[in-house]
Amino acid sequence: PKEKGMGGAIAKAKELLDAIPGSVMPSQFDNPANPAIHEKTTAEEIWADTAGAVDAVISGIGTGGTFTGIGRVLKPRKPSLKMYAVEPAASPVLSGGAPGPHMIQGIGAGFVPGNADTSLIDEVLKVSNEDAIATARTLAKIEGIPGGISSGAAAHAAVQLGKRPDMAGKTIVVILASFAERYVSTALFEGL
Repeated sequence: PKEKGMGGAIAKAKELLDAIPGSVMPSQFDNPANPAIHEKTTAEEIWADTAGAVDAVISGIGTGGTFTGIGRVLKPRKPSLKMYAVEPAASPVLSGGAPGPHMIQGIGAGFVPGNADTSLIDEVLKVSNEDAIATARTLAKIEGIPGGISSGAAAHAAVQLGKRPDMAGKTIVVILASFAERYVSTALFEGL
């Protein structure tokens, strides 16, 4: 049920799991395989592609797997590295606020996922629905990157972070985890 959000979807999945013999639930919010694959792949790709020069990583927190996997590998390897978590301004759970409805699908589940190691977070960057959508559209129009709304949120956070004086000359990696084709029926494509 939409009104119950991601928590309601998980509860329904558990109900179906109990009712359907032989069914399986991947449990992406809690399955340790989720961050583990990002430790082995995404983190190493970032390290190799930047030749270890990465100073900051920006990632939305959906299941927490990407953020946690990257942080577990790169922070010990480079203690000066900063990890920035992106969340919807309308549902600032990571920041200690209350969950709420928002339009940035893929992040901001309304709870802190079991896979989200919050000890790795150096700062939470909050992004509005409007900024996420506008930035996703800009990514497509100017850069040719058809990112989804959560990618727009992450890119917006990266642009704002990059404007800070202390970030001058720093190598910032931003994770664009969503693709636009999933959002054709959403506000991302309204009026286009």
